[in-house]
Amino acid sequence: HRVRMLRFVMEPCACPAALFLLLSAVLLGATAFEVEIKDDKNATCIYAKLSVNITVQYETNTSSSKNLTFPVPSKVTTNGSSCGSDSEAPILVTHFGNSHSWSLNFTKNESTYSGSALIFTYNTNDTTLFPDALRKGLLSSPATFLGPVPLNSTYKCISSEVVVGKNVTQIIYDVKLEAFVPNGTLGNEVTCDADKPSPSPSPTQPSTTASTTTPAPTSKPLDNPTTGNYTVSDVNGTCLLASMGLQINTSLLSEGENIWTPFNIDPWVIKSNGTCTNQTGTLILTENSTIIEFTFALKNKNHFYLEGVNVTLINGSAFSYRQNQNLSDWEASVGSSYMCHKEQQIKVSEDLFISAFDVRVQPFGVHNGTFDTAEDCFADQNFIVPIVVGAALGALVVLVTVAYFIGRRRQYSAGYEQM
Repeated sequence: HRVRMLRFVMEPCACPAALFLLLSAVLLGATAFEVEIKDDKNATCIYAKLSVNITVQYETNTSSSKNLTFPVPSKVTTNGSSCGSDSEAPILVTHFGNSHSWSLNFTKNESTYSGSALIFTYNTNDTTLFPDALRKGLLSSPATFLGPVPLNSTYKCISSEVVVGKNVTQIIYDVKLEAFVPNGTLGNEVTCDADKPSPSPSPTQPSTTASTTTPAPTSKPLDNPTTGNYTVSDVNGTCLLASMGLQINTSLLSEGENIWTPFNIDPWVIKSNGTCTNQTGTLILTENSTIIEFTFALKNKNHFYLEGVNVTLINGSAFSYRQNQNLSDWEASVGSSYMCHKEQQIKVSEDLFISAFDVRVQPFGVHNGTFDTAEDCFADQNFIVPIVVGAALGALVVLVTVAYFIGRRRQYSAGYEQM
């Protein structure tokens, strides 16, 4: 895991106040939990200290989709955790709030240990967090976390790692963790790749100082991004289809000047998920240090459109969040797909916009996992033929009119000569 090194000029965010405060807390490293699991001899077998920021997407009782973001608090309990045995794998279980839990199973071979399953369980009966949830009860979202670590070593990673599960996205950072601890003593620290110095650092490091300078366009435009194909499925099969190339343009402060800097999204490393309801469709794309979330909605029940876009850009243990929930782009009829080959620009905030190329989306009414008939965007429509036909008809009208007047004039002249 390696994050793209970006630093952003922070502008006022349109996100809700609670989310803004949460992001501020994360940026300051304010939340982390620390636990030790011990065996029957009171020796530590699992040690963990880490910060986890969780975003849950759920369906509300008005059939709309909503995102809820919150951290795992510093105070947790560890009931159900175990050092394991010859027949049972070790497990770390943390409980917090109203029946919410975060658990990680471990496995090992002769030389390494790793995480085998990360399961976050959340309780939508918790009216403090989910007052308007349609589906009530305990819901679990499995994912994977923690690659191979040498035995007798402590894994350390300050940088963020994005972990995506069903309807849940986790940002995990400031990690210090070891399983299978020998004799209760932690081993030497092993640093994650993302924390290691880059072998070829950029010659200029952008500053984090705020500035009101008007951003200047970048002098080195990128090639168009590679087109990626993405799907979202539910219990009935594929419910959302999308195909597009994506490029993010953001304002970075470099040497005292704001520069618009683009970078392409690589579809080969993208993880996609999302949700489908009767009223909304959501596509979430996660690529290392970038999370892009598209929200589609219905208009008058017979048209769909792109209603909102959220973008999270991660830099180490900090991240920047931008959103625009007042869009009305990519509109087409339900039962068809929207298609546009020309570049489409989506303004997410004053300092970030997305360029989308070769777009084709269908968030509703997908049949057999394939796109239905496409409705072309205005930019793709070919007006050359109508213009040529109109010009030809206009020229014909002019010629007929001129011929008419010439004929009348000749007829008048002939009558005059006879007199």
